[in-house]
Amino acid sequence: MTFAEITLFLANGFVVSLLIFAVTLLCAVPLGLPIAFCSMSRFRPVKYVAKTIVWIIRGVPLMLQIFIIYYVPGLLFGNPIFAQIDRYILRNFDIPNDGGVLQLLLTNAGGLVAVFIAFALNYACYFSEIYRGGIESISKGQYEAGYVLGMSKSQVFKKIVLKQVIKRIVPPMSNEIITLIKDTALANCIMIPEIIKQAKELAATKALIWPLFYTGVFYLLFVGLLTILLGRLEKKLSYFKD
Repeated sequence: MTFAEITLFLANGFVVSLLIFAVTLLCAVPLGLPIAFCSMSRFRPVKYVAKTIVWIIRGVPLMLQIFIIYYVPGLLFGNPIFAQIDRYILRNFDIPNDGGVLQLLLTNAGGLVAVFIAFALNYACYFSEIYRGGIESISKGQYEAGYVLGMSKSQVFKKIVLKQVIKRIVPPMSNEIITLIKDTALANCIMIPEIIKQAKELAATKALIWPLFYTGVFYLLFVGLLTILLGRLEKKLSYFKD
């Protein structure tokens, strides 16, 4: 294989990695907020259940969570849900045999759904702790000032608290987002053809080990882009001083 062919082969895998990254963010960012509110709830059963879930999710390795979500339904109920998704797609869709991104996605759809669920739950719990820390860092005096001005609890949160919380959580959220793109490599534990899996396939079938190291270039370029974008976001929020 030529250098260009190997680059394209790895790029197809990196598109799968980016899809995992994007779906995780779209699901985990909003899901983390209700989890954070439950963790701060005055109703103790809700609070303790939320904190226990967050503790378990944060304490168990993400790879193990992927295994649990992918394999446990079939082991417990004799119903391999994600394998059924694959069979349904194979029966009802014409899958191209060109080794492209569409083929990678369609032939691994069930596993991708399991990965989406595992990643979204895992990162939602991490984001919830960031949200909780940001919300609790706002002094009670600012809430009281809003109430004195005749604002409702929701108005105080939207007009006074929210902007400050966003500014404070951007740096830790940025770190988690950058970690997320690297964590997508864990999807290859259930044979999802993300970029590391593609490189390992080249090592196994073509006896080429250097593409495995070449994958680092893809990650570095994307992390560099994320760093620039998130840095600009922090600068835009700098108008709001603590």
